[in-house]
Parts: sequence; C-alpha cells; structure tokens
Amino acid sequence: MTRRRLAVVLCTLAALTVAGCSADGPGGSAEQKGHSTAIVANLDPEPIAPNPTPQLPVTVRGFDGTEVTVTDVSRIVAIDLYGTLAQTVYGLGLGDNLVGRSTAASFPAVQDVPNVTAGGQSVNIEAVAALRPTVILTDASIGDATLRDQLKAVSGAVVLFDSNRTVDGVGPYIESVAIALGVPTEGRKLAERTTQEIDAAIEGIDKPDKPIRVAFVYLRGTSVAFLAGPGSGADSLIAALGAEDAGTASGLTSQFVPVNSEAMIAAAPDVFLTMSKGLETVGGPEGLEKLPGVGQTPAGRNQRVVDMDDGAILSFGPSTGHVLAALADAIYHPAE
Repeated sequence: MTRRRLAVVLCTLAALTVAGCSADGPGGSAEQKGHSTAIVANLDPEPIAPNPTPQLPVTVRGFDGTEVTVTDVSRIVAIDLYGTLAQTVYGLGLGDNLVGRSTAASFPAVQDVPNVTAGGQSVNIEAVAALRPTVILTDASIGDATLRDQLKAVSGAVVLFDSNRTVDGVGPYIESVAIALGVPTEGRKLAERTTQEIDAAIEGIDKPDKPIRVAFVYLRGTSVAFLAGPGSGADSLIAALGAEDAGTASGLTSQFVPVNSEAMIAAAPDVFLTMSKGLETVGGPEGLEKLPGVGQTPAGRNQRVVDMDDGAILSFGPSTGHVLAALADAIYHPAE
C-alpha cells in the first residue's frame, strides 16, 4: 500500500473521532503544495524498426491541399514548433536520415543534428539549403506561405502537415508522416504501439473525484509569459490527464494570451504546468510567483508547480504515453 493510500485509510478511520480530517478521493487533494518535476526515463523515442526500406515514389496530399511526390527520403529536414515531426521520423526508424530539425526537437539522439530554427519560429533558409534536403516536413506552426515557397525552392518535396496537436490525433499523425516517407507499415505499427501506451497511461491515472484545474504557462524570462487556452495542445494534454484546463475554463478564446493579473486570477489554477528551461528563466517557482496575478491563485499560494523537459511536454509524438504517465505521477502523487 502506498503512503498516499495508507494516509487516506488512516484519515477515514480517524474521522470517526477527530475533526478536520478529510480525504479528497483517489487522486489526492488539489491543495497539495510544492514543486515537482515530471521525468520521462528515456527522452529518445524507441524506433519501431531499424532502418526500414521506404517504398518510393509516393504521392501525398499535404494539409494545404497540395499534391507532393516524394522520391527520396535519404536527407530529411523536419521542422515544427512542437518537435513532433522529428520525433516521429526517429520513431519510424529513419533517424539516420534526419539532417535538419527545429529547436523543439531536443531529445538526446538528435543533439548533433543541425538546428535550422535557432530563433524559435524563424527558419534559416540558407542553413536548410546547405543541408541539401531531399524532403522537408513542416507545418503552419513554422512560418507562413512565403516561407513555404522558399522551402520549395530548396527542395521540391515539401510536405505540409496539420499544426494542431491533440492526444487523440497522435496515432493518425504518425501514420500520415509514415505514408509521406514511404513506410506505411512501420507507421501503422508505431501508431498502434503509441496509442496502446497512451490508453494504458490514461487508464492508470488515479484521479481525484473532482477534477483539478491545471494552467499551462509558457515562460521565457519575465518579459515572455503566456497562459495557454483552447487549441494550444496543452488543453488536450491536460484533459487526457483527467484535469480541467484552467485557461479554457476561464473563458480564453485564444491559444495563448500574455499573462496578466485578470487572466491569471480568472483561471484560478490549482497547479501550474510549464517547461523546465522556461521555469529556470524566471528563477524557478519563486520567480514564477512574481508574475502578475500568480500570488492570487491557489497554485501560487501553494507554490504548486509541475515542470517537464521542454522537448517532451508538448511533443505529441511516439513518446506521448510516457509523457502522460510522468505528468500524472508528478501532478497527483508528487510525494511518492
């Protein structure tokens, strides 16, 4: 029996004679305090197969409706704001073919792969051209139509994917990338394995009877602080954890809004969820308290902050099941 379950049992027995002792259901109380880091044991996605042989050429229709014929995947550049595409390429067993990545794709196995978006969403076209890509995978989270035209000038095969990220969409997303790279069989297998891991993680979450409110905040120093709302991806992640997305519940209509006192107090989160490096840039949990409105929230009063590796938390790729399991432990059972 875990310490948490033992505490609930003892508290229930003591309630017969001692006033003020209460249990908050299977997942504990929203009034837990302190800072927790959610840790994924292996940040590298596990390849579904070693160096599969792509069946090419293949013609696919990108998210923009453009038909693209892919004839060669020996030199892949994968760039998006979440790191999903590079993680998926690696998970399909084509990691050796990855020659360019975006900042968000920061898992250990690709540390030596050139980063062509060192400025976040700003793509260095000259750096991409120098890599001589045979196919470029991207989405609307990086740049605009003008940038995509520039990428097409570098490589005739530019496949655009949906920029929306949801937990339910992970499996289909993996399969769509696999089809574009000529490895549909590996894509089906990877999607099936990932979906099973996601389902197992969600089934194993020991949630409280009353959903807690979780606010995802994006931080890059005190001058860059955003609260996530509907469509951010974080909302889907939080819902999968059995919690309530604080930004959405407070009435936000944008994916991200600048942190201000009014928005933060209205969100009233029980837990702040953020990226590890982002949290470091504000000086840790103590620095987060200095942001507008944070001290007036339950999470701020309890210093309740959960962080996770920047490249993992919103990756929505083959490691999603492990991400969910680690976050659930850190949010619901921080002291275990």
